[in-house]
Amino acid sequence: MRVVITGGAGFLGSRLARRILERGQLTDASGTQRKVRNLVLIDVVPASVTDPRVDIVTGDLADPALIERALTPETDSVFHLAAVVSGQAEAEFDTGMHVNLDATRALLERCRKLARPPKFVFTSSLAVFGGVLSDPVRDDSPITPQTSYGAQKAMGELMVYDMTRKGFIDGRSLRLPTVTVRPGKPNRAASSFASSIIREPLSGVDAVCPVAPTTAAWITSPRSVIANLITGHEVAAAEFARAGFAHTRSVNVPGLRVGIGQMIEALRSVAGEAIAARVKWQLDPVIDRIVATWPANFAPVLGPALGMRADHDFEAIIRQYIEDERPVAEPR
Repeated sequence: MRVVITGGAGFLGSRLARRILERGQLTDASGTQRKVRNLVLIDVVPASVTDPRVDIVTGDLADPALIERALTPETDSVFHLAAVVSGQAEAEFDTGMHVNLDATRALLERCRKLARPPKFVFTSSLAVFGGVLSDPVRDDSPITPQTSYGAQKAMGELMVYDMTRKGFIDGRSLRLPTVTVRPGKPNRAASSFASSIIREPLSGVDAVCPVAPTTAAWITSPRSVIANLITGHEVAAAEFARAGFAHTRSVNVPGLRVGIGQMIEALRSVAGEAIAARVKWQLDPVIDRIVATWPANFAPVLGPALGMRADHDFEAIIRQYIEDERPVAEPR
């Protein structure tokens, strides 16, 4: 079985790659469990995953020659994770359209030409929602994005569904909650602060929170999001109809609703007052405006019906991060 991951050098892509390699097998579009013999990781920089089954492809994902080279006729599954993040997509409209829309279209067009329709997992976002919405947001709530990033993800979802309807692919669009806690350095995602306000204090560094303590977010841990990506791939196409959602391939992935102030309280509970005091509150109107368009309360039905699961509490997410990443923390 040949599996392709775009964004394979990134935080989620590299973890997904390692999890697939550990599993050793996935289910193809026919429902057959098959051994993963080749895993192709595409990104603008080389991926760091090393395994005899792994091929590394670097370059512009919107380049048809690169896509044709990476997605050979033997390709069985594609996980499309590559994207320009929300803050950059809002500030650099052309860049966001090139990567988030043009590259997605090019990738889908290549899949359409394969002899066997592959499974196609598209990582969408809760940013496809915005404006006046039901509270909580339902699976059938209209997509009304209020940012360029959300609009680009919404367009990607529509293409995935239409090509699935036409039989060109077996697609699934997974609307991911904000993933936290991410290791590394802050990026240009508007949601980047949701990790930095935990990660930096645990490493003994001050962190700025650009939104109010009363702001709420719909979040998931790295462990849960990888598990749900695998679940979203493995579920049979017939399960969408069985769950009463034959009209869509878009899934609100289960998450945890938590206030930003509650996140800091959880940090205080896990790591102590000195660590929590490293968070400084400084409103950033640009980030606050983007985050304010994202709903924070969902009532997912399809995701749980397909076997996806949410985290139980934010303290457990912090403890997972400490266990997995082992940051250098000050003693309590």
